Amino acid sequence: MEQPTHYFEDLGLCDSLLDGLDAMGFQSPTPIQAQVIPLILDGRDLIACAQTGTGKTAAYLLPVLDKISRQEIPHTSALVIAPTRELALQIDQALQGFSYFTHASSIPIYGGNDGMSFDREKRALTDGASIIVATPGRLLSHLNLGYVRFDQLDTLILDEADKMLDMGFLDDILRIISFLPKQRQNLMFSATMPPKIRELAKRILQDPAEVNIALSKPAAGVDQKAYVVYETQKGPLLLEILKQHADKTVIVFASRKVTVKQLEKELRQAKLPVEAIHSDLAQEERENVLLRFRSRTTRILVATDILSRGIDIENIGMVINYDVPGDAEDYVHRVGRTARAATTGEAITLISELDQRRFGQIESLIEATVPKMPLPEKIGSGPAYDPGRRPPGKGRPSGKGGRFNGRSGRGHRGKGGAKPAPRPN
Repeated sequence: MEQPTHYFEDLGLCDSLLDGLDAMGFQSPTPIQAQVIPLILDGRDLIACAQTGTGKTAAYLLPVLDKISRQEIPHTSALVIAPTRELALQIDQALQGFSYFTHASSIPIYGGNDGMSFDREKRALTDGASIIVATPGRLLSHLNLGYVRFDQLDTLILDEADKMLDMGFLDDILRIISFLPKQRQNLMFSATMPPKIRELAKRILQDPAEVNIALSKPAAGVDQKAYVVYETQKGPLLLEILKQHADKTVIVFASRKVTVKQLEKELRQAKLPVEAIHSDLAQEERENVLLRFRSRTTRILVATDILSRGIDIENIGMVINYDVPGDAEDYVHRVGRTARAATTGEAITLISELDQRRFGQIESLIEATVPKMPLPEKIGSGPAYDPGRRPPGKGRPSGKGGRFNGRSGRGHRGKGGAKPAPRPN
């Protein structure tokens, strides 16, 4: 039987990359890195399925950088396509660390809200770089103008491919591929493997190797809990949880940005150190919010699912699902924000009457029953948990006021409880 890989030195990476890994304090590859890196170094096309927090970014960046480091004539060698600005920025930041002792360079192309950003990207693309990291729509805008040259591209990487298809980027991806050389290495990374991903893989991959790591399961270090509540109890319970865990950094997930904005307002009124992140913020504003959260200036971050993937922030102590996510897979990504890189963390979900069936689907997906905790005495009694029961009718609690006075309606689901379409970034 093949022996497991315990150190990055065992993978055959060049010395300049090993120096960068050593400077960053990385010694041992994660399971996906140990499996994927040799395949990429061998030149294989690849489809890899791995949940968030398993180290997949380094799994493709390191072998690509190894190839670039051994090239004598610099050229644009690799293109990484990612669904969101946040993920594109995170990948580029990781690149800067890994490539510190190499001659590789990178350009993030993730858009902005003004013409100056576009002009800066155009100049960078014209000058060239070893690796381009881009969101689909923004890159296509540059490609259509004719000054981007990919004639020597060696490798195409699609990161979070399932998310990109969910966001409606299939046509953009296929259009981008039409600009690329036919002879190239193709790497596809996805957190899930639905039929549409299989179909895309057949269209662009050649005899791919396949790697699956811990599909659809939260990390072992996540302590999962849930509270079964009436809708009017969610706000007071959230406030109680946050006050009880005043020493932890927390991400609170809500399903829509209108809910995120309202929660930020009401938590601020409760004198808690909170900020919100959602698609209405300009890119610079989002980056500044994340910077303050990373530095612990802000302890509580309220966010939509825009933050459930593609953000690597260390030592997040707790994730709270204010809303049960509309897609069971999104639950795995949300709770994956904590307990990263073999650490531990806590994930709490508030399950209203409308969300019991949906949470039952989540428990089926992860093949585990999440413990239902008793409500604090001051919150009162909640409903019984019965995920097989149909949710109550469309009626909403009456009255005015914020969520923390216990009189607010749900106000964040569309018809039939359907998950709203994500906004492309």
